[in-house]
Amino acid sequence: MNTFVFSDYQLVKYITFLVGFASLFYWKNLLVPNFLPILNVGKYFIFITNFSLSILLMSRWITQNYFPLSNLYESLLFLTWSITLIHLILEKKTKSLLIGCIGSPIEFFLLLFCSFLPIELQKPSPLVPSLQSNWLMMHVSTMMISYSMLLVGSLLSLFYLVFSFYQKRPLNFIQTSVERSFENKGEKLVFSQGTSIFLQTIDIWSYRIIGIGFPCLTIGIISGAVWANEAWGTYWSWDPKETWALITWLVFATYLHTRLLKNWKNEKSSLIGSIGFFVIWVCYLGVNFLAKGLHTYGWIVN
Repeated sequence: MNTFVFSDYQLVKYITFLVGFASLFYWKNLLVPNFLPILNVGKYFIFITNFSLSILLMSRWITQNYFPLSNLYESLLFLTWSITLIHLILEKKTKSLLIGCIGSPIEFFLLLFCSFLPIELQKPSPLVPSLQSNWLMMHVSTMMISYSMLLVGSLLSLFYLVFSFYQKRPLNFIQTSVERSFENKGEKLVFSQGTSIFLQTIDIWSYRIIGIGFPCLTIGIISGAVWANEAWGTYWSWDPKETWALITWLVFATYLHTRLLKNWKNEKSSLIGSIGFFVIWVCYLGVNFLAKGLHTYGWIVN
């Protein structure tokens, strides 16, 4: 067991450095493409990271005989795994360096957070009675996948606002970003046209990802309510985690409602999506560190 934990810890440290280098490569190729041109190895580093996390999570699953989502450390690893997977898919679809520039820093800080957690939170431990259920994999994995999708989608909304703001004040690095990140049949677009189309692409992908993440969040909340009734005898207890999950659901329900029925697009919908980015972090981490409730076990050391 000790050897496993040690290897686990070392692997996370190595892939943290790997993602850090990937982030540097992405931003270097975006901002100074003509300075010491290097093959964009960032996406290969992210692929290696995703593969390593898959092996790590599978190892914990096999050795501990339960799905590895019982504490903060494991949930952070699973969240990072989900975000790197979405990152790789989006980068392949859009062929944009900006996806890596947006995704790799948040992946790096998540892994860095894992690396600095106390060793007590990194060690696998027996499940508490309320977690010894088949609902663990169903509920928690669905919630974490929804978090990863909604985080990426809302982060794209946030960057849409930033780039739309600077579209009125073109800067050299913005121009370089668009010219290098968006190509049409192999030919670079002019700045004004390229920026407009690029922003539309960001807006569409933000909407698509949030559109997938929202049903996952809904399923996660419903499955959690069923599990809560099985474990605690009530479907809803207004626990801080439950309350913020509902707030998160309402924010993204508002995003989709205004987008589909009110035809809000671009800045208006991106503003709501950007709010969702911060709400998710409060729901995922803030509640567990700032409030006490039925969902705080296994997250912080008492």
